[in-house]
Amino acid sequence: MRNLVILVIAITVSACSGMMLGGGSAGRTPAENDRGTGTAQASDTALSGRVQAQYATDPALANFAIKVSAAAGLVTLSGKVSTYAARGSAEKLVMATDGVKGVDNQITVNYQK
Repeated sequence: MRNLVILVIAITVSACSGMMLGGGSAGRTPAENDRGTGTAQASDTALSGRVQAQYATDPALANFAIKVSAAAGLVTLSGKVSTYAARGSAEKLVMATDGVKGVDNQITVNYQK
């Protein structure tokens, strides 16, 4: 339960940090927020790296082999976890990551008895 509380707090702080630092400023247009197509592949690689780094430091998700790929801001998750709560946490972590426009969660749940 403690880990869940810590995870919720971390996600909340992560989601709000962009707004606090001016990244979500109302004065910016969607076009200004886009990084441009010339660096799309580099941006997707960086986005995948940021998500994977967050999984590695999250105690609730670090033990699962979750694969991450990104294309134009859409992050695809695959792999196996042991509970639906872990699957949901993995998706929430991605959605709280700056630069993510959507998530295709293909993670499967394998209950271990």
